Amino acid sequence: MNSSRFFFSFCIGIFLFSCNQNANTPSAPETSVNQIPHLEKQGTATRLVVEGKPFLMLAGELHNSTAGGFDYMRPVWKRMADKNLNSIIATISWELMEPEEGKFDFALVDSVIAGAREANLKLVFIWFGSWKNAGSIYIPEWIKKNYKKYPRARDEKGKPLEILSTFGEAAAVADANAFAALMRHIKEVDSKYQTVVMIQVENEMGVLDNMGTTAGNARRDFSDVANLAYNSNVPKELIDYLIQHKQNLYPELIKVWGAHGFKPSGSWEEVFGKSFFKPDRKDWKFYSFYTEELFSAWNYAKYTEKVAAAGKKEYPIPMYVNAWLKQPFSFIPGKYPSGGPLPQVLDVWRAAAPSIDFIAPDIYTDEFKWVCDEYTRSGNPLFIPETRGGEIGAARAFYAFGQYDASCFSPFGIDGAGYAENDPLNETYAVLQKMSPVILQNQGKGTMKGILVDTASRSQQFEMGDYLIDAKLSGGKNISVAGGLIIQTGPSEFIVAGKALDIFFTLKDTSARIGILAVNEGSFENGKWIAQRRLNGDETHASTWDGTGNKLPDDKVSIQKITLYRYQ
Repeated sequence: MNSSRFFFSFCIGIFLFSCNQNANTPSAPETSVNQIPHLEKQGTATRLVVEGKPFLMLAGELHNSTAGGFDYMRPVWKRMADKNLNSIIATISWELMEPEEGKFDFALVDSVIAGAREANLKLVFIWFGSWKNAGSIYIPEWIKKNYKKYPRARDEKGKPLEILSTFGEAAAVADANAFAALMRHIKEVDSKYQTVVMIQVENEMGVLDNMGTTAGNARRDFSDVANLAYNSNVPKELIDYLIQHKQNLYPELIKVWGAHGFKPSGSWEEVFGKSFFKPDRKDWKFYSFYTEELFSAWNYAKYTEKVAAAGKKEYPIPMYVNAWLKQPFSFIPGKYPSGGPLPQVLDVWRAAAPSIDFIAPDIYTDEFKWVCDEYTRSGNPLFIPETRGGEIGAARAFYAFGQYDASCFSPFGIDGAGYAENDPLNETYAVLQKMSPVILQNQGKGTMKGILVDTASRSQQFEMGDYLIDAKLSGGKNISVAGGLIIQTGPSEFIVAGKALDIFFTLKDTSARIGILAVNEGSFENGKWIAQRRLNGDETHASTWDGTGNKLPDDKVSIQKITLYRYQ
């Protein structure tokens, strides 16, 4: 063997030995795109992958200022771990991270990461940068004071709002620089550990002025530069996107564009029509000032793209934006953040902000199912970073994971006094923790359904395989809402989990009859089913009495495996 070949073989040997040594040590290997937290598709579902495995986020979001001080945060971690959470959504404040221009302080960031890691919790950071709840209130003082360099949005009367204008290039650059520095730092201190699994870029963006007295007074930025842009041509980038995705656009968007001849160019009103206001609270889902909301969405999304792209260049873990939703009491753009990533403008956001992986709703409305349907259009995965907790949250968590293959459920203010030791969410999360492997295994395959019933809608019907299934709210006292999920594990075998539910099975083939072969109550340990007791008699629904199926008790969350059989 000549010397060059010997040297080559020697180098290969050293390389393989090094790889084997790394595989046997607990520390993670050097970061690559495939090793860091990322998203993957399984069937119709989008799953978060952490440390090489799919991860179901049973989360809670902290109050805005909880992570704003070292001593205040320290006792919170154990309380969160004791609540059966596996992840926390916490904030990073731009004003605290860059108190002086170009001088960054990551001490609080490091403290939160260390606390989460010690508590064995994964972490999603919210970047409170240019906007939080539409307002520019977390920006550093040196930006707040210099409103000439960092201009504010203005309402229709010319009044400045405490909201950075999306047309302020200096603000976008400053935000992007700070966010890039943050992501660079997170990569340096955490990429080997993958404590931080995702980032929310900004918070509930849009033009908002609930102090205004005129409807739609702040439906968009009315500064001079914004007015010029509104009366100029719709960006070709957006038109090209709409043409390319014409078959899958949001119904209202395709409607207004089609009503004006699907024009490939022109001003915003020439392409989408003139905005108008419909003051009908009963028709609150009507899209008042729609063209101006589309315009706002484009500019918020383009600004956000500058920030997100700068951060992803440093450390490309998944990133999302969240939305403050329109509701019956605030259905006018400007009374909710106009231009934020709401369902009616998601296509605009997708066109303008490709660095954003998905768009998430903050769900506090009673229209929970409607919101979930709206945010799972065109393959957008359901991720709920803020919502209600308590009994209703415990029920909705089952439904979100079972019906929509959600990757996250996260009640807001999880560290608050309202989430005490007897919080119903604690028990639900404990069960979902044990069920996570089987839930993740069935995501995107059409073998799983969610259940959500209440006193207003006491029954839910759906099909699975050869069966029609009717899930009903229990008749127990003080039961107002119930949730569950059901997974088909065989032709006549189902796993049902939840609380305060009656589940009835009927064959589609009405010529045959069915009965219960067996019902076992149990649990999962490391993904393996462990039966704990056989249920029969009054603890089930027998076909000779009221139908065939399960009873999920009122006083606890139960996991049951039911096997059916046919007889003649």
